[in-house]
Amino acid sequence: MTFIVPIKVRSASTFGIEALPIEVEVDFSSGLHSFQIIGLADKAIEESRERISLALKNSGIKPPLSFHKKLIINLAPADIKKEGAGYDLAMAIGFALASEQIQKFEAKNKVFVGELALDGSTRKTPGILPIVEMAAKNKFEAVFIPEENAPEASLLANQIKIIPIKTLEQLILHLENTKLVEPVKHSFSTDFFEPEFEIHEIAGLDSVKRVLEIAAAGGHNLLLKGTPGTGKTLLAKALPSLLPPLTIQEATEITKIYSVAGLLNKNQPLIKTRPFRNPHHTASAVAIVGGGQNPKPGEISLAHRGVLFLDEILEFNRPVLESLRQPLEEGMISVSRARKNLIFPAKFSLVAAMNPCPCGWFGDPRHDCSCSMSSIQKYQKKLSGPLLDRIDLIVKVPRINFAQLKAEKDSRATEKIKQKVRRAREQQKQRFENEKILTNSEMKLKQIEKFCQLDSSSEQLIEKAEKQFILSPRAIHRILKVSRTIADLDGSENIKMPHLAEALQYREE
Repeated sequence: MTFIVPIKVRSASTFGIEALPIEVEVDFSSGLHSFQIIGLADKAIEESRERISLALKNSGIKPPLSFHKKLIINLAPADIKKEGAGYDLAMAIGFALASEQIQKFEAKNKVFVGELALDGSTRKTPGILPIVEMAAKNKFEAVFIPEENAPEASLLANQIKIIPIKTLEQLILHLENTKLVEPVKHSFSTDFFEPEFEIHEIAGLDSVKRVLEIAAAGGHNLLLKGTPGTGKTLLAKALPSLLPPLTIQEATEITKIYSVAGLLNKNQPLIKTRPFRNPHHTASAVAIVGGGQNPKPGEISLAHRGVLFLDEILEFNRPVLESLRQPLEEGMISVSRARKNLIFPAKFSLVAAMNPCPCGWFGDPRHDCSCSMSSIQKYQKKLSGPLLDRIDLIVKVPRINFAQLKAEKDSRATEKIKQKVRRAREQQKQRFENEKILTNSEMKLKQIEKFCQLDSSSEQLIEKAEKQFILSPRAIHRILKVSRTIADLDGSENIKMPHLAEALQYREE
């Protein structure tokens, strides 16, 4: 008895921001006509039967309905939920091979990903970058993707051959060596980034600008306190202008997140600037941390390697604020579901702004506060101690007068700060070369003990501060990280007394 061996074609699926190879097995055998897709497929994949059939027909290939045979397509491994339309291309090629309508080729070293339109053209498919990265790591020879995804995939074109496909017919001609398609070329350059505000455009507030400099240099979390209209929002929006350009590693990490979230567009196929996310205070916990029925990255992951700005942080729901604890501490968020546990990266700088009371005027010399003391205390307690402990820098934004507003602004000030920040970041890059972290804010206990050593006088100072301000061990570690950043900005190899003293003044609450 002769057995027909099923045709096997490789595709891939994303889980979180990682990808997993999927084997598409196609069995085309005698029997009553039927077309089944098995392997724990969702509704979008079940509907692939109609899309694939019409795409094949419009590409000059006889569809399954033209044969009185039984067609079964299995997506393996069968215990993993398959979602989306990205398997169309692999299933269409698998059927064309199984029905012997195209020449045989070496399929095991190729990956096919992409949605098909009814006319046989390919559509942009989310999650391409992590799939290309997975294919490169697993030593596949080539990956075939929709042409619209080519700019996104170009980040990794120096690691694997990436073939951009416009139509199913074009793919078949390429596989048969009739008309070859040029692979995608590697491309990455940091675009000129014109921020909404440069820091020199903001009048006065030199002490607060110094804090922004420290936050930018070390990737630290920052809380801006002050009455309405003092410039808290402007300061937060100016912070991205101080951050150094993205490296290709960082750009790849960010673009993967936006690719999985389906937020890449024709005008921005690659993320080349640091993200600045500013969610509204009505945002839900799922919108902030990620999740949903088919888990997607939330605002904290979309702010990865950039800035997450929470304006009027006390207006956010308490559960939303408390959900920030894990990502602020660990630089990632774990989203658990019955069938899977997904990890989304979330290494961002939190910048929060808050008023001192519900009406906003508590402590202001020019306005009377209409809030009762109990309502003020209740309002301020919405920012819990454990969350406050995870904020490195706390600063009050003072009101400036008209004369300060009209003072001449030095356009060179921003560039000077940028240069200092970049030098400090370069020091950190060299320091953490073997530590798998990029900034001082990411240091764990082992790195703090190694790189944040104090002399005897500095130790005495922090002991006094711990007793006076009742600092927790976490707060002390945060102070040491900030001290290390201030020392880097000063070009100092060791943390000295002035560096520690300055870091301590930013813990006053």
